[in-house]
Amino acid sequence: MGHWLPNLQTLYLRFNHLTGHIPESISNLSKLTEITLRSNKFTGPIPKSLGNLSLLRVLILTGNSLTRDSSSSPELSFITSLTNCKHLEYLMISDNPLDGVLPTSIGNLSTSLQEFHAAGCKIKGDIPNGIGDLSNLMTLDLTDNDLTGDVPKTLEGLHELQGLSLANNKIRGPLPTSLCYLYKLSSLDLSQNQLSGPLLDCMGNITSLRKIHLYSNRLSSSIPSSLWNLKDLLVLDLSANSLSGTLPVEVENLKVVISVDLSRNQFTGDIPSTFGSMQNLINFSLASNKLQGSIPQSFSKMISMEWLDLSNNNLSGEIPKSLEGLQHLKYFNVSFNQLRGEIPSGGPFKDFTYQCFVSNEALCGAPQLHVPHCQNSSSHWSGRRRTLLVIILIITASLVLTMILLVVAWIIRHKRKEVPFQAGSQLNTVPGRFSYQQLQHATDDFSQDNLLGRGSSASVYRATVENGTLFAIKVFNLRLDCASKSFERECEILRNLRHRNLTKVISACSNLDFKALVLEYMQNGSLENWLYSDGHFLDIMQRLDIMIDVASALEYLHHGYLTPVIHCDLKHSTSF
Repeated sequence: MGHWLPNLQTLYLRFNHLTGHIPESISNLSKLTEITLRSNKFTGPIPKSLGNLSLLRVLILTGNSLTRDSSSSPELSFITSLTNCKHLEYLMISDNPLDGVLPTSIGNLSTSLQEFHAAGCKIKGDIPNGIGDLSNLMTLDLTDNDLTGDVPKTLEGLHELQGLSLANNKIRGPLPTSLCYLYKLSSLDLSQNQLSGPLLDCMGNITSLRKIHLYSNRLSSSIPSSLWNLKDLLVLDLSANSLSGTLPVEVENLKVVISVDLSRNQFTGDIPSTFGSMQNLINFSLASNKLQGSIPQSFSKMISMEWLDLSNNNLSGEIPKSLEGLQHLKYFNVSFNQLRGEIPSGGPFKDFTYQCFVSNEALCGAPQLHVPHCQNSSSHWSGRRRTLLVIILIITASLVLTMILLVVAWIIRHKRKEVPFQAGSQLNTVPGRFSYQQLQHATDDFSQDNLLGRGSSASVYRATVENGTLFAIKVFNLRLDCASKSFERECEILRNLRHRNLTKVISACSNLDFKALVLEYMQNGSLENWLYSDGHFLDIMQRLDIMIDVASALEYLHHGYLTPVIHCDLKHSTSF
C-alpha cells in the first residue's frame, strides 16, 4: 500500500460498507496523520502496526466490528502499540466489541491526547490509574461498558478535562474528592452505576460545571448547600438515589438551569417557594419523595416550564389556579398526593387527562377528569320564624351582593384572558421545516454516536439544534421501495394525531434523495431499560401508570381518532 501512495497524509473512508480486516500494511503509509474509518463493517483485531505511524494525530475507528487480538491476554494490546504515536490527539474506538481490559500502558499515550472515546466496547475490569497521566485530555468517554472498581483518584491529574462520562457501568465506591480538582470540568456523567456514599461538598467549587448526571446510583446524603453555588449550571439530575433531608432554599441561585430532576429519593419537608425563581426551568421533577405541604404559588413564575411532575408525595392543599398562566406546560402530574379543591381548567390544564390527578384526597372539577363536580357554597337559612320584612331584607341584600361578586369575577376573568403578548414566548418556536444541512449538523452527520435505533424502513437519530433543544430524527431508507410511501403515510396520519402519550411530529424534511420526520425526543430512554436493567427501578404504582398511559393511547388510536389507526405491535424497547 505504501508503494502506491507514499505521500498520503489523510485516509478518510467513513460511512461506507467496507468489510474485511484493516490491513497491517497500512503502517507503510508512513506520512499518515489522520485515519478515519468510522461506520463501516471492518472486523478482526485492530492492527498493532498502527503504532508505527509516528506522525499520526487522529485515529477514528468508531462504529465497526473490530476486536482485540486473539492472544491469551485480555488487555487491549493495540493501545500499548499506540504509545509510539507521540503526536496522537484524537483516539475514538467507540461501538466496537473489543471485549477486553484497558492496559496500564494507557498512561503512556501521547501527552498531546485531547479526546479518548471508547463507549460501548464491552471493556471490563478497572480503569487504570495511569489514565491520570494524560495531562492534556479534554474528553474521556467510557460510557456503556462493563467497568468495575472505583473511580480512580488519579483523575485529579487531568487538569484540562472538560467532559467525563463513565455512565452505565458497574463502578462502585464513593465519589472521589479528586473530581473536585477538575476545575475546567463542564459535563459530569456517572449515572447508572453502583456509586454509594455522600455527595461531595467540594463539587460547589467546580464553577465550570454545566451538566451533572448522577442518577440511578446508591448515593445517600443530603444535598450539600455548596452545590447551589453553581450559578451557570444547566442540568442537574440526581434522581433514583437514596438522598434525604429537606430541599434547600438556596436553589434560587440557579438562574439559568433548564432541567432539575430530584425524583425517586427520600426528600422530606415542604417545597421552598424559592424554587419559583428558576424562570428558565423547562423540566422539573420531584416525584416519588416524601414531600408535604402545599404547591407553592411561586411556581407560576416558572414561565418556561414544559414538564412538571410532583406525583407520589404527601402534598396537600389546592392546586394553585395561577399555574394556568404557564403557557408552555405540556406535562403535569400531581397524582398520588393528598390534594383537595378545584382542578384548574384554563390554560394548559384543558389538555390534561385524569391520570394527572388520580388518587388524591378531595379534588373536584370537570367530569372527564373522573372527579366529583365542585359544589358552589350557598347560605342555608333555617330555624325560627322571622318576619316577612327580615326575609325580604336578607334576600335583597343577598341578591345585591351576588351581583357585585359576579361583576368582579367577570372583570377578573376578562383581564386574565387579555394576557399581553410576550416576545420571549417565541424563543422556543420550531421552524415549519428543517433543511437537510440543519439535520446533518444537528446529528453530527448522522453519526453512530447519535443513533437511537433502527426499524424496518428507517433509522432514528438524536439531534441537538443550535439552542440546545433535543429532537429525534427518523430518516427513511429510500433504497427500500416502501420507504417513500411509508414516509407519506406517516406524514398524513401522525400530523393529525393529538394525544399526550403519542410522540408528536414537530417538522419534516423531504426531497428526492432524503426524507425524514422531526419528532419529540423521549429523554427517559427505553421502557425495556427501565424494566430490566439493574440501574433502574419502577415501583408497582409507576408500572401501573405506564400501563394506563399505554392503554389510553391505544384507546385513542382505536376509538378516539376519526379514522381507526392500524399500528404495529407494541414493544417495551420503545422510548418514553
